Amino acid sequence: MRTSEEELAAAKKLLSLPRIVVICGSTRFMNEMTEADLRETTAGRIVVKPGCDMKSPHELWSDPVEAEALKGRLDDLHRAKIRLADEVLVVGDYIGDSTRAEIAYARSLSKPVRFTHPEVDPDT
Repeated sequence: MRTSEEELAAAKKLLSLPRIVVICGSTRFMNEMTEADLRETTAGRIVVKPGCDMKSPHELWSDPVEAEALKGRLDDLHRAKIRLADEVLVVGDYIGDSTRAEIAYARSLSKPVRFTHPEVDPDT
């Protein structure tokens, strides 16, 4: 019997989907993430990335209690994006706790991890 990860890989192959890349990194690098999205997309890859920058003011996370709950949901959503992806691209020259946890999670799933700044790889 196949695992759910093997089922997903088989479905992607059956559908002839291009590689899926998930962009990870601090939201302080949102501009760099947009550039990475452009480059990965023009290289023929499907790109998923963070959709919210909670460091920038917005009414959706203006209430601190709601913001904390939203952060948890967004973290869960980003882990789902990592499970969906074929590989991870870490953007930026800084790795914080959240990004470090995402890298560890991706590697625990045997996902290849690339870096725009390889010197920040926590495992080198």
